[in-house]
Amino acid sequence: MTLTRLRATEYGYLDENRHVYLDHTGAGLPARFQLARQAERLTSGCYGNPHSDNPSSAASDELLARTRRAVLRHFNADPGEYAVIFTANATGALRLVGEAYPFGPDCGLVLTADNHNSVNGLREFARARGARGLYIPVDSPGLRISGAAVRGALSGRPAAARGLFAYPAQSNFTGVQHPLEWTAEAQALGYDVLLDAAAFAPANRLDLGAVRPDFVAVSWYKVFGFPTGVGCLIARRPALARLSRPWFAGGTIHVASAQGQWHRMADDETAFEDGTINFLSIPDVEVGLDWIGGIGIDTVHDHVSALTARLLDGLRGLRHRSGAPVVRLYGPDATERRGGTVALNFLDADGGVVEERIVARDSAARTISLRTGCFCNPGAGEAAFALGTPLLHRVAGGGHGSIDEYLTALGLPSGGAVRVSLGLPSNEADVDAFVEFAADTYRDRAPEASGLAPRLRC
Repeated sequence: MTLTRLRATEYGYLDENRHVYLDHTGAGLPARFQLARQAERLTSGCYGNPHSDNPSSAASDELLARTRRAVLRHFNADPGEYAVIFTANATGALRLVGEAYPFGPDCGLVLTADNHNSVNGLREFARARGARGLYIPVDSPGLRISGAAVRGALSGRPAAARGLFAYPAQSNFTGVQHPLEWTAEAQALGYDVLLDAAAFAPANRLDLGAVRPDFVAVSWYKVFGFPTGVGCLIARRPALARLSRPWFAGGTIHVASAQGQWHRMADDETAFEDGTINFLSIPDVEVGLDWIGGIGIDTVHDHVSALTARLLDGLRGLRHRSGAPVVRLYGPDATERRGGTVALNFLDADGGVVEERIVARDSAARTISLRTGCFCNPGAGEAAFALGTPLLHRVAGGGHGSIDEYLTALGLPSGGAVRVSLGLPSNEADVDAFVEFAADTYRDRAPEASGLAPRLRC
């Protein structure tokens, strides 16, 4: 079945509701097939707590085991080398690593400045244990990070102080795809590597038989829309053995004593799955992976790449009557080593930035779903808006009580950017509708800025 046919049938609710959905980096969309399969399964069988020993528990156990195998197949991961740990989302997977990693004065943390806040938060675990943290800045055109900067930062530490290197396979802000080759380079220098694949996995092949990060974080709703509340930590078994959990919970142990105050952790991946996992939703991950597998991840990649090129061309072509651009793009201006995530600001005829709250209001009025703000990626935003470290340090000590006061202190005309992101269900009509909206709303026009609600968070 062609992607055009899938749009009309499996994702027909978009056109039926005249909805232009352009927030695939925020969340993918489910096919009707996936939802029907879940309803069929839940209404035709009985599934119980997998921690029990009864027929309903055995039925759940079988589906969970099948889903673990499906995840490993999807990423071409050797079951003897990699384990699949179910979490609530990619953030939960990252937290598992951060809280259990052996950070210390002789085991540090290296992060790229382009990272989601769920990766940035690892620095708090490291800091609490006396580990030194280091950020590698965005330092090259297109808001990329140069390989030389990465190699310099990684090799600049004493061998005994090397610990964890964490970076995204794809930026959730700009769509930049950072080289997967950094994984082997960092490992050769003595680092464990944590790869955030949340923005990369929905439209790109990640082959863990070729690239072998120690830890990979994924949220499945970003890949195929449903189920929500299920993610994975995919971990190399030797790296997993180096983690030391700060607590234990139901489901993570073989046995524990209250009065004796001892416990023995489970000796497999369930040692990292706290309590009863989401056994009714996790099997829907296998359904989603079968759905993507039937279409072909490379087909999805090519489709998204072609639409991204069309979007970039359309936005670059928008000009005010004066010849000034209507759009300022952040990130790569072509599709090479970039995903279907495009960050931008609209500009008025005088070159002023149209603030993001205006765009959120105007796009919603046209039933266009997109994202505005800083997208939980302050490092990429700081690079995009040319905010230097001295200014950020100075403003941090200013005691600003609100986001709006903070933005004023930084001298920013807007609370961030506009993010448009494409996925499997997207089509050319979606791209053209957005470009048409941009031209109709902001070309040679002065946007109405009254009545905007205060910003509550970035």
